Amino acid sequence: MDIKLVHLSKVFADKDQSEVRAVDDLNIVVPSGKLIGLLGPSGCGKSTTLYMIAGLLGPTEGQIFFGDDDVTKLSPEKRGIGLVFQNYALYPHMTVKQNILFPLQNLKVPKAEALERAQRVAELVDIGSLMNRKPRQLSGGQQQRVAIARALVKQPDVLLLDEPLSNLDARLRLQTREEIKRIQKETGITTVFVTHDQEEAMSISDEIVVMKLGVVQQKGQPQEVYNNPVNKFVAKFLGTPPINMFDGRIEGGKLFIGEEAIDEGIPFEDQEVEVGIRPEGFEVVNGANEGAFSFVIEAIDFIGRDKSIVARHPAAQGPTFRFIIDSDIEGLEVGKEIKANVKKNKRYIFNKLTEVNMEIEGK
Repeated sequence: MDIKLVHLSKVFADKDQSEVRAVDDLNIVVPSGKLIGLLGPSGCGKSTTLYMIAGLLGPTEGQIFFGDDDVTKLSPEKRGIGLVFQNYALYPHMTVKQNILFPLQNLKVPKAEALERAQRVAELVDIGSLMNRKPRQLSGGQQQRVAIARALVKQPDVLLLDEPLSNLDARLRLQTREEIKRIQKETGITTVFVTHDQEEAMSISDEIVVMKLGVVQQKGQPQEVYNNPVNKFVAKFLGTPPINMFDGRIEGGKLFIGEEAIDEGIPFEDQEVEVGIRPEGFEVVNGANEGAFSFVIEAIDFIGRDKSIVARHPAAQGPTFRFIIDSDIEGLEVGKEIKANVKKNKRYIFNKLTEVNMEIEGK
């Protein structure tokens, strides 16, 4: 079951009765059987979009299709959806089994069939041995699995997840997101996953949709969007540590940061630009006395197989910038000036006014 959002908009009135466009002319397709992550900072419209898909909010403009069916005006219970919130919304006085069975009782599913479906979905999410416990006897991760099981037991056409991992600690977040990916693949259910955590979205989504102020900035496979951001916002939002930004210029076909030409053969007219370089985009060799780009080391952190370097450069948009290199690289010392080359596929040129990626716009 694919999902099509056609010119979808949602307008709210604020306390001054001014219009606030939470979602603005959204046009996306969620392919059948895929997991799509809606991603962006708070207030970008991702949860509003999810609630419109669920039927909890009516759109101001546009249409929502499940397959060929226009569901724009259907109530939530008639859309064939399973919805999981970040707070789990379990009934504390009920056992795990009773929580999972509850939606089937509302649907008047025969008792024997309901029990069989509840046990099957509990095994799928790996809580089959916890059916007689109450929510207070479960960990956060186990409670989240109960919520997912309760959504899946209805055998919905679409699964909607609203920040489902935000209340879990780091270890449980990692474990549970892997479980969500497994469950989605095993069931083949079309899934929309809302999160502000870019690492979370990129790790489990087949495609991500990056949003800003209600407008889609970019949609595509996570690695493709990371490697080829269409604008400065997408480049800065994706990546940990975040991309490093520098004031630069194009002059005579060369790309300069400060007084150093870090690349040549640039097919744009002379102009001031912004240059983004991913943390993994610096190539430092042992000895660190060769390269087109120089900087001064402020701090060195060892993070297992890598070294995280905090450095200073006069053209950096900030007091320092950070990059990551292999821990085997030697000859690095705090206070020392180092030279490096910049990997072409890890640096981006942004128009200073429009903030678009010039190398994508120019193609």
